[in-house]
Amino acid sequence: MRESVASHTALRVAIRRAEHQVLDDPKLFDDPLSLRIIGLEEAAKIQPGVISRRQRLTPSFRAFMAVRSRYAEDELALAVAAGIRQYVVLGAGLDTFACRNPHSGAGLRVFEIDHPATQAWKRARLAAANIDVPDSVTFVPTDFERETLSDALRGTAFRFDAPAFFSWLGVTPYLTEGAFTETLAVVAAMPRTSAVVFDYAVPRESLNEKQKMALDALSALVGSIGEPFRLFWEPGKLEVRLRQMGFGEIEDLGREQLNARYFTGRTDDLRVRANLARLIRAVL
Repeated sequence: MRESVASHTALRVAIRRAEHQVLDDPKLFDDPLSLRIIGLEEAAKIQPGVISRRQRLTPSFRAFMAVRSRYAEDELALAVAAGIRQYVVLGAGLDTFACRNPHSGAGLRVFEIDHPATQAWKRARLAAANIDVPDSVTFVPTDFERETLSDALRGTAFRFDAPAFFSWLGVTPYLTEGAFTETLAVVAAMPRTSAVVFDYAVPRESLNEKQKMALDALSALVGSIGEPFRLFWEPGKLEVRLRQMGFGEIEDLGREQLNARYFTGRTDDLRVRANLARLIRAVL
């Protein structure tokens, strides 16, 4: 990310989540605050029955944005049922979970970690949309390239001696390998049963020609706004790295597995069509 500039991709992702609330039925992922946080101007562009060219061309991206949030929150619910009471959202962007936390009654605390400029921008949007921020939320401004996750969490109410669940969506492709490894090392040092869910980009050479074209177009877009892709992983090599770091239970989901689990039986065209990225859950 560019210094002192809020993330452009965070808004694009939030718009996709908001589009899903309006354009897709049934909803895979229910986020009643998504239309409010993107602002009135962007929300007004999303009308049922009036689908823009951009919206027609991006159902696969919309599907992936929805399914990765759904997967993370499904896994979080299982973690809470198992006794975890700390949830760390890494690179939160305009994610609204902290403000609609269905596990607040169970005592789940949420720690939002993000670049200082993006987090300040988000908090301004929350205020403008009159979205209440509960006391169970702690905002932690952090630059992953300049400070470690453990340094960022120290001084907060976060407990390093208690298990925690981490989500890390839409972040790892923009990191250096060093920043990626340092952050995962903090998770790996947590008590047993702690877990992390994140998505990651696969290398260009592993894609077919159509998928390479899609990746090239997306790479050009994010690069043009100063947020280039930098980190790619082969699935097998990433699993080896995670096991070396101490993670014992790993689930790695690509297009076929995600579509089978979440999109079977749909009568519309909402599904993950490209294999540009995958979702992974790793448990200590």
